[in-house]
Amino acid sequence: MARKSINLKLNKISSRDVFIIAGAVVLIAVIYLITSWITYSIGFPLDDSWIHQTYARNLALRGEWAFRPGIPSAGSTAPLWSALLALGFLLRLSPYIWTFFLGIVSLFALAVVSEWAVRELIHSYRPRFPWIGFFFAFEWHMAWAAMSGMETLLHGLIVTTVLVLLMTNTHRYLTLGLLTGLAAWVRPDGLTLLGPVLMTILFTQKDTHSRLTAITRYLIGFGSLFVPYLLFNLAIGGTPMPNTFYAKQAEYASWQTIPIFTRLGQMFLQLLVGPSLVLIPGVIGWLIKSIREKLWGSLAAIIWCAGYLSLYISRLPVYQHGRYIMPAMPIFFLFGLLAFAEFDKGKLFDRFHWIGQTIWRSSSVMLIAAFIFLGAQSYANDVAVIESEMVVIAKWVAANLPPDALIAAHDIGALGYFDYHNLIDLAGLISPDVIPFIRDEPQLANYLDQNGADYLIAFPEFYPLMTGNAETVFVTNSAITLAFDQKNMVVYLWKTP
Repeated sequence: MARKSINLKLNKISSRDVFIIAGAVVLIAVIYLITSWITYSIGFPLDDSWIHQTYARNLALRGEWAFRPGIPSAGSTAPLWSALLALGFLLRLSPYIWTFFLGIVSLFALAVVSEWAVRELIHSYRPRFPWIGFFFAFEWHMAWAAMSGMETLLHGLIVTTVLVLLMTNTHRYLTLGLLTGLAAWVRPDGLTLLGPVLMTILFTQKDTHSRLTAITRYLIGFGSLFVPYLLFNLAIGGTPMPNTFYAKQAEYASWQTIPIFTRLGQMFLQLLVGPSLVLIPGVIGWLIKSIREKLWGSLAAIIWCAGYLSLYISRLPVYQHGRYIMPAMPIFFLFGLLAFAEFDKGKLFDRFHWIGQTIWRSSSVMLIAAFIFLGAQSYANDVAVIESEMVVIAKWVAANLPPDALIAAHDIGALGYFDYHNLIDLAGLISPDVIPFIRDEPQLANYLDQNGADYLIAFPEFYPLMTGNAETVFVTNSAITLAFDQKNMVVYLWKTP
């Protein structure tokens, strides 16, 4: 009993550790915001962030789940995230303060959960400093996601929590079911958590009765949140999943024809850019340990991670720093950190472990330090592009185009927030009719004609046939975009007055 009490005490995260992690998270957020402000302005690095803000504002101020007031639509991939953002409008802290606060809290919680997980799984690990939480606080993918205005990090937090609970042999299957159902409200791919949980139940429960009891409790928890999610989507959009679930896959169908090794190469490039590079030996080491010792929770988490990454690269491109695979990054990082925590005490490798410890820590610190500023600058550049292109266009349209004009656009996020014209969404989020021919320019052009579109807003390279002979009405002339050797966004006249 005495030994058990000592272990519990050692595994506990002290208030000092929590304070250090919180300070690190606040510091990285401040660095990112200051860098963004100096580079161009405070904002979001994705146009999709403004989609969430628009849904949130309409929910808070009008009580409607709609992108355009009075027109219900299922264009939000993350209903729970949009609902959380709506609180910011009720508190008059949106769009920025409340959104960044939610991201900071998500990053802090992820760092604490990860620190706790390593201490719980490696009882011999007795750190004087919360290195694991510190790593997550400063890892640039996580920081970028925290400040993006998107649901990415909240989803990663829920996923990591579920997988960590499996790895620590929890038997709270009702809780796991509720968390899985909650994950679906954040992103549809939360459904993938069904696999590792059911696998762990099958391999860890000793008899059929125990398995059936565990599965029943899990499915009750899951179904209590997932069934309402299905009904919500059916009521709003007429399909069991949000429009984005179908639109994104249709829009990037050409990605699926790229050779698989090319897609894998792009994925690993995004995954390993930064301090995560030094974790590869640890990931391999933890995989070996999990197989040898039959750590079913860890094996289920590893299989989930590999499956999740494979699923996404088979369907969607790994652009924008791999934002679609970011929810799998925390658990991937954790595998490597777990192995190095054992390595730190000479448990995984007995000989010369102090040499490896020194090399690992020094290389990790150098990479973390370097990517604090590289990541912040990357974030600032992303914000600058969105602010100088999408936001500038939206504000110009609001001030200069006739109020009864019908606008076809790709993308619609900033337009939805800063402007109130009627829209045709060429990405299919609020205009699901275009999804079957989303990349077919002749059909899209015919659709715009049939629906009486007056203007087209897009980057020229998105629709070379449709924009080739169209009359230009306004160009952003953003020096930021031109510096990246990209073309500016343009407002085209589609229908002659």
